[in-house]
Amino acid sequence: MQAHALFDDDEARKAILDLRQKFETYRQSTDAVLSRLGNELRESGVASQRSLLELSNQNEQLRAEVARLRGQNEQLAREVSELQRQQKDVQAGVDARLRQVEPVRVSLDGVDFSATPEEKREFDTSMDLLRKSDFGAARAAFAAFLRRFPGSGYIPSALYWLGNSQYANREYKEAIESHRRLSMQFPTHARTPEALLAMANSQTEIKDSKAAQRTLETLVKGYPQSEAAAAGRERLARMR
Repeated sequence: MQAHALFDDDEARKAILDLRQKFETYRQSTDAVLSRLGNELRESGVASQRSLLELSNQNEQLRAEVARLRGQNEQLAREVSELQRQQKDVQAGVDARLRQVEPVRVSLDGVDFSATPEEKREFDTSMDLLRKSDFGAARAAFAAFLRRFPGSGYIPSALYWLGNSQYANREYKEAIESHRRLSMQFPTHARTPEALLAMANSQTEIKDSKAAQRTLETLVKGYPQSEAAAAGRERLARMR
């Protein structure tokens, strides 16, 4: 029994040593596996960190590029806006210059014609002076208009009002000449009968009654239906 017990102790001791050996081997194997896994995890973490850093750098670069492109876009938008403004200014300037020279339609004393804005402006200025009874300035303005625009559609009306301005300034001979020129050059104009009546008035002022009578007869004969002719008949009756 003692021998058997000793054998059992040896077997048990051997079994324990075997278990210890196996455990140590397993532990070493496990430690190796854990160590390898730890290294892999650390390497993976470093790689992940590196990847994250690269992604972060790329993201910053993209943000910088987006900011640069946004700045360029805003600059281009400002330049386009400035170009559009300049284009509008240029177009407005062109339109203004065209309006200064582009003919306009005028209807005056029953006649329709085209005139430049400058013609219209100067004629209207002359008429304004006449309406203000500034006869000296009006006479000078109408005379200047006739010299400057000899082919204007305003000529008949300008001659009529020039003659009236001269009459108001007691320049009767000059008034006669202006009204005669109107009646000779524009016999069908609406102002011609009135011009003949005014011419007769000027002739009366210079005591040329025979010339005044002939002018009134021309008026009555040539324009019998006009209001000026009616006034001319009354004067002729008084002269006879």
